[in-house]
Amino acid sequence: MRTVLVVLFDDVHSLDVSGPVEVFAAAGGTYRITTASLDGAPVRTSSGLTLVPDRALHGAPAPHTLLVPGGRGTRSPAPALVDWLREHGPRAERLVSVCTGALLLAGAGLLDGRRATTHWAFCDKLARDHPAVEVEPDPVYVRDGHVATSAGVTAGIDLALALVEEDLGRETALAVARGLVVFLRRPGNQAQFSAQLAAQTAQRAPLREVQQWITEHPGGDLGVEALAARARLSPRHFARAFRAETGVTPGRFVGRTRLEHARRLLEDTADGIEEISRACGYGTPEAMRRSFVRALGAAPAEYRRRFRPPAAP
Repeated sequence: MRTVLVVLFDDVHSLDVSGPVEVFAAAGGTYRITTASLDGAPVRTSSGLTLVPDRALHGAPAPHTLLVPGGRGTRSPAPALVDWLREHGPRAERLVSVCTGALLLAGAGLLDGRRATTHWAFCDKLARDHPAVEVEPDPVYVRDGHVATSAGVTAGIDLALALVEEDLGRETALAVARGLVVFLRRPGNQAQFSAQLAAQTAQRAPLREVQQWITEHPGGDLGVEALAARARLSPRHFARAFRAETGVTPGRFVGRTRLEHARRLLEDTADGIEEISRACGYGTPEAMRRSFVRALGAAPAEYRRRFRPPAAP
């Protein structure tokens, strides 16, 4: 029986709490889950729900897994909460944060010298306020020793499933995922959001049109010269303007778009790897394999095995 202690506070995000709790609770009674606020009083979530904790944090025994959710309450946390984490966090066998819960762990000094992530909108703040933390803005979750941090909101479910798989094996984690009607897990280093969302929308119409063209024609000629001609700009001017307005280079945007399109085809179709590699502009299966391994840590065939829904009976 592994104990999980979930920290509650006013303005916590309710799904940061309920998502991982549902995962652990569905794992066949293997986890004993306790929720606790500083004084044991009910807390009001950012969505208006009221959560009634099991107990007060003070006096709670050291858990196997200490889970710190996020929410608006992490932006100006109660000093007593940060002090409690600083004192009691090191006693847990495993430290876990969801979304901006990483800000609380960092404020308590528990992420110093470690790799960590949080909701993409707060990665810059985490890095700026806590320079001793190595912030990774892209992954869904990051593991560094006994400390695990996840990106925004639903990424907490991905991380909790990964922890269940680590503790109890793939079959148990798969059974939990099926019961919750979610995929077993996204790889931890899968991007938090799509290529289109990761890049800003260009202000100038020709550049916006090029962005749209890229997403609609991933298998086309997407070299800088071809894209510059479509935008009616010189290649040098186009590359500079594209990066200035979208925040990424044309090559990086193209790479993200092709990877995203290939992922969808692997998940949603029965097309072969060679056919998908051509359709997505990779040219060869080996080029696509290298891209997948570099970005996702899994080859295309393994990615399909993990994430393609089972065929209907």
